[in-house]
Amino acid sequence: MKADKVLDAKGLACPMPIVKTKKAITELEPGQILEIHATDKGAKNDLAAWAQAGGHELLTDTEEAGVLKFWIKKG
Repeated sequence: MKADKVLDAKGLACPMPIVKTKKAITELEPGQILEIHATDKGAKNDLAAWAQAGGHELLTDTEEAGVLKFWIKKG
């Protein structure tokens, strides 16, 4: 999936992946996609809930070699 911006949040513990995601998404236009890479297992639930609460759309998420990857479309 093509992203407009990639955020590297690997090695960060909760709540830092959310804090960095929130900052990064403000730099995007509505409809653009932010790709987030995280290693904190809690990020999966946190990012899904954060996206929904903020009016954004979690398009998909995957896990590759211990790295969680998320694609969030700005609402």
